[in-house]
Amino acid sequence: MNSDLTKKAEQLLLTALETTGARDPREFYRDQLRELRELSLEKYEDAVTYYEGTLIPSIASDEVDPLHAWAKYGRLLALALAPGETVQIDETGRASSYVEDSGFDLSSMMLHMPNDTSSKATVVTLPSTLSEAQKATYQVLVAGKQKIV
Repeated sequence: MNSDLTKKAEQLLLTALETTGARDPREFYRDQLRELRELSLEKYEDAVTYYEGTLIPSIASDEVDPLHAWAKYGRLLALALAPGETVQIDETGRASSYVEDSGFDLSSMMLHMPNDTSSKATVVTLPSTLSEAQKATYQVLVAGKQKIV
């Protein structure tokens, strides 16, 4: 992979994070990549190929918004881990289906809900500050807590 491309994409992401105050989504994706590598080497390699061949070049060429591109990658990872539906949770706790090419709402939390209802939701994106409704949703669906503390 071209290190100049990676550095440029990294800088564009950091600028977008600083400008918007958004939370860096990569913190979630590292764990998901490790889990994916253990689950399926083929799916892991597909995710790495997308990262190197699509994600980084598209961000570095200024073709896409870095935050939107990373969210799309996070969704790709979540789908590789488990089939299901990705939803956006607004500040009131209301869920709506994720629409791939819709605008990127920094106040929404994006979760991937596996079809297997015994599995926990996967974080795709989180706002910089969760509303009370989003905290409760996170605690139940992602952390698996039955009581909110």
